[in-house]
Amino acid sequence: MSELRFERVSVRYGTRRRGLTAVDGVDLTVPDGAIVGLVGESGSGKSTLARAAVGLAPVTGGRILADGSPVRSPGPVQLVFQDPYSALDPRMTIGASIAEAFPRGSKDRGGEVGRLLEQVGLPADRAAMLPAQLSGGQRQRVALARALAARPEVIIADEITSALDVSVQGTVLNLVRDLQRRTRLSMLFISHDLAVVRYVSDFLAVMYLGRIVEQGPADEILTDPQHPYTRELLAAAGAETLSEVDAVADAEPADPHHPPSGCRFHPRCPAGPLVLGDRGVCRDTEPSPEGHRHETACHFAASTTLAHTRRSR
Repeated sequence: MSELRFERVSVRYGTRRRGLTAVDGVDLTVPDGAIVGLVGESGSGKSTLARAAVGLAPVTGGRILADGSPVRSPGPVQLVFQDPYSALDPRMTIGASIAEAFPRGSKDRGGEVGRLLEQVGLPADRAAMLPAQLSGGQRQRVALARALAARPEVIIADEITSALDVSVQGTVLNLVRDLQRRTRLSMLFISHDLAVVRYVSDFLAVMYLGRIVEQGPADEILTDPQHPYTRELLAAAGAETLSEVDAVADAEPADPHHPPSGCRFHPRCPAGPLVLGDRGVCRDTEPSPEGHRHETACHFAASTTLAHTRRSR
């Protein structure tokens, strides 16, 4: 078990003139033995942050720590990918794929493969099969078993239910919760679907255009969200008790190559300068999370005016 910590982590691709900062100064902690749900729209930088943690994306600023030490190899942190069909080598048996992930010098690999398969809810005899002989949900269970085979301190699950049928998603989510309770592994669970993330998470972090805009205990954020973007995500998930309000003009997210000045959410914010003319600070000044509940990066986090605006529209 271990704590995973991102300290001012940035990931940038391309050149200075034509580059893209996919992750911009992210501070995020996955506590020892807890599940942190990371939620946001496609393109917000969630998967890039996950790939950076296992060395698949360049960390251009900040650092990533596992149990206080810099992550220099993917060993302590294992990533389970979104697509269960491409995550496994189609020419290798299930047993061989899992055994390949064992640390060097491991003994009784056959017995350990069987134990891991049973741990993820599959019969041990599936070890002799090829990936093509399994369903998508079964393949995702194998991918989880393969991640566990490396004996990681932290697992990152990146959109692991989004490619599955709705009927299968629930069983995989139940498996994730059960595994985490039995193993007490730390886990970063990533999804664009807040309804999925809320089901498994102890803590929530909300990401928008490369930055964390709100984070804290899951039950607190779900019952008392402070950032207008979090409120919009809750409304979309059908969990908001206030009247649903769409973002201004149903605007699309800004171009990540040219993010807006000030608050990056202000062109879409239902309580921002396009709605309330006296909030020009949102256009001009980047909000700080300091001093706000849930480390909310909003100048008017959960203000009375925001609540009134949502109820009255």
